[in-house]
Amino acid sequence: MPLDDAIAALAHPARRELVRLCTDRERSAGELGDRLKLRQPATSQHLRVLRDAGLVSVRPDGNRRLYRVDFERLAEVRTALDELWGTRLPALKRA
Repeated sequence: MPLDDAIAALAHPARRELVRLCTDRERSAGELGDRLKLRQPATSQHLRVLRDAGLVSVRPDGNRRLYRVDFERLAEVRTALDELWGTRLPALKRA
């Protein structure tokens, strides 16, 4: 999966929050929507973008679908961003 897809997916604040909420445990789409005060269609759309970018995985559990972060994919994104910034980020902090 292209890195650009993951970065584009994380560009939206609601999707970043969905990823954050799924880092500690699996959560249902309903729970995620409730936590972010999103309607079901918006929640589903955001989760689909994250899933297509490989940032979350989904597991069926009866009638529910449980989402969790794909930590390997998130690490790939982090590594790419670290490489992009290199030594510039510490220099920016100092400035």
